[in-house]
Amino acid sequence: MRSTSNPAFRNLPSGQGGGYASFGNQGGMMGGATAYADTQASQVDYGRAGSGGRPVTIDDIVTKTAFSAGLAVITGTLTAVSGLYLLALPAFLVGIILSFALAFKPNWANAGTVLAYSALMGVALGGIAGYLETLPNMQGIGFQALVGTAGVFVGMLIVYKTGAVKVTPRFTKWMMGALIGVVVLTLARFVGEIFFPGNPMSSGGILAILISLVIIGVAAFSLLLDFDAADRAVRGGAPAKFAWYIAFGLMTTLVWLYIEILRLLSYLRSD
Repeated sequence: MRSTSNPAFRNLPSGQGGGYASFGNQGGMMGGATAYADTQASQVDYGRAGSGGRPVTIDDIVTKTAFSAGLAVITGTLTAVSGLYLLALPAFLVGIILSFALAFKPNWANAGTVLAYSALMGVALGGIAGYLETLPNMQGIGFQALVGTAGVFVGMLIVYKTGAVKVTPRFTKWMMGALIGVVVLTLARFVGEIFFPGNPMSSGGILAILISLVIIGVAAFSLLLDFDAADRAVRGGAPAKFAWYIAFGLMTTLVWLYIEILRLLSYLRSD
């Protein structure tokens, strides 16, 4: 494996092969969309860089992921500060459509599409968090969710690097089953929120908290598949352009995590 100047991704273990690329997209409906797209994109074949092309490096992946995450934070902050919360819904819907397109068509992933997805989701998340902070007892919830998401990312990266949990074919199959279960669970919760307001799956009670914790756990372990996908692409000599696709995969999982952590925090802060 090629080395990287970034300490976070330096020396990713090369002996954990067996996992596949896992890329999806993200609250209620978003969690289901994320998990579903993860299962669809799990068999991506990156191929190898041609004789005239440059193979992908860890630095490529880190740089493009950092650009994507940074753009999402910027657009989210601007949306929250400006009070343009109504932009959240259209940005979310367009972002979901774009995420499914990229999940099914990996070759469409490039600087334009991935950064557009990141910017849209930043607006969506910023609008949601900004609106929540106008409610009683919710001040600072957006930043707290951001810190929580970053903490989960770092924690799972450490788990991957130390080999505490190995991405084996059996683990990958287990994760695909868990993701399908998450699709059913989040869609049921979403339908319940629309037709049965106050139902125990989303009312903030013990059951709602447990469901959020389960979804956060599955999303967190999905990061291991994303890290393994990056590892396999580098070791396999995939073309450099696929760094954008890998960055997209990491962003979809992070967006999903952020929304579910935001939901959990809203439950814990509610009266």
